[in-house]
Amino acid sequence: MTTNSLSSPLHSPLRSLRADPVPETVLRGLHRRLEDEAAGTGLLDVAYTTVGTPVGVLLLAATEQGLVRVAYAREDHEAVLADLARRISPRVLRAPARLAPAVRQLEEYFAGTRRRFDLPLDRSLSHGFRRQVQEHLPGIDYGSTQSYGAVARSVGRPQAVRAVGTACATNPLPVVVPCHRVLRGDGGLGGYVGGLEAKTALLELEAAA
Repeated sequence: MTTNSLSSPLHSPLRSLRADPVPETVLRGLHRRLEDEAAGTGLLDVAYTTVGTPVGVLLLAATEQGLVRVAYAREDHEAVLADLARRISPRVLRAPARLAPAVRQLEEYFAGTRRRFDLPLDRSLSHGFRRQVQEHLPGIDYGSTQSYGAVARSVGRPQAVRAVGTACATNPLPVVVPCHRVLRGDGGLGGYVGGLEAKTALLELEAAA
């Protein structure tokens, strides 16, 4: 008499394993342990997380030196992570703990209770004149704006209006480094990495405070 292998007791545990997925809390715990071990052994070069905001889901990434990247969804988060792996290090891991202060301050900003970010920044993705312009931007007061021409004059290059526009367009830390506060000379919005709708929303948020 043959035995039906499908009804064999040896197969019951396998069926049970397939029927009982690992609880989400266990998976989160395992991932947090991976984060901690990677950070403790110096293998976590770029940590990242995402946060929902009124202007969409933002990707945040940080090195040990500080926040290195803020990216809008329209930039394609997967492409941004691939670029970070190429330009900084392939050791990239979702590790929210390192980004907790940035997430908290962004939440405070969008709630209207924070006017200035107080975060360490890693500016290694910007160089030369672009970096000079981007370092100037936090000096534009909350609720205020400057024209591209005014920024060019402020950094000592009054003829470099287009270059200022390029520096704003390639700002790797939008929102935190407020390139949204730079407008065209005629008051028009100009371009923005997050789209004009996001730029308008940020300016309206600051004007309402």
